[in-house]
Amino acid sequence: MLKTVIPAGYSPCLNLYDTQKAIGLLKRLFEDNLGGALHLRRVSAPLFVEASTGLNDDLNGVERAVSFDIPDAGRDAQVVHSLAKWKRMALHRYQFSVGEGLYTDMNAIRRDEDLDNIHSVYVDQWDWEKVLAPRDRNLDYLKATVTTIVAALADTQSTLRAVYPQLTPLPAIQREVSFVTAQELEDLWPELSPKQRENAWVKDHPTTFLMGIGAPLKSGKPHDGRAPDYDDWDLNGDLLVWNSVLGCAFEISSMGIRVSPESLDRQLTMAGCDDRRELPFHKMLLEGKLPLTIGGGIGQSRVSMYLLGKAHIGEVQASVWDKQTQEACRDAGVILL
Repeated sequence: MLKTVIPAGYSPCLNLYDTQKAIGLLKRLFEDNLGGALHLRRVSAPLFVEASTGLNDDLNGVERAVSFDIPDAGRDAQVVHSLAKWKRMALHRYQFSVGEGLYTDMNAIRRDEDLDNIHSVYVDQWDWEKVLAPRDRNLDYLKATVTTIVAALADTQSTLRAVYPQLTPLPAIQREVSFVTAQELEDLWPELSPKQRENAWVKDHPTTFLMGIGAPLKSGKPHDGRAPDYDDWDLNGDLLVWNSVLGCAFEISSMGIRVSPESLDRQLTMAGCDDRRELPFHKMLLEGKLPLTIGGGIGQSRVSMYLLGKAHIGEVQASVWDKQTQEACRDAGVILL
């Protein structure tokens, strides 16, 4: 079934080659803005990790990792889903100090992803992670970090508009962030689905950080799935903006203060994942051998879509699409890279 919808009357702001140039510019701009604002240093990252380490992100626990053997190494490897756990281990191995952090280009394959306007089997993110002092494991620090990221996005957009005036009709990112919890949205609209709640809130609050993702709400269901072994479910959230092209809430980033030994212990049991306790990463964390951190992923294609006013993620990244999507985009004059 076709899940791609091209809005009536849609016309891209930039042609194909200006789009390619603008993608390169915005990535350089945002990396510089983000790294400078959060005191992050760029590092290299893996495309795959050993399956036995527990470093791969399990997402919602049902997605299948792309796996293969490496005969000469005698190991089985998995293409990463994200670098949520790898980054924390890297901060430990590279001996980063409190207040220092890293960012990297993360490229992943999520083979079971639904294909629609904003989802692809190819995922590209700026993955970042920063060492925290114990006193900073709180909502105030999380909110301040979110506000800093929004400012970096807004500054990037301002420069892009100066270079490409064709983008000026697009709404400017609202720098003031609305902070709301998933439970507050459920209390407001218990009859709506989580995505419908996001749309209802973000339409009136165009830059929103939705907090408390992963733990069951009063209804007994979580707002959305979140693996138990990286974010602290009480100190995390999703950065959402209102996408005027698609007319919906649009997730740009998932982030949070990471689990402490105590919250990891609690969340593994809540999620029925106690079998992970003996994996190397989890064992080190439970024993207090890894630094306290905050981190997240910021979608490169999502940011490109939003800042360039694109209707389909295939306009800003090269991937594989089903025949129906290819035909629908072709008929609407949408060029898939």
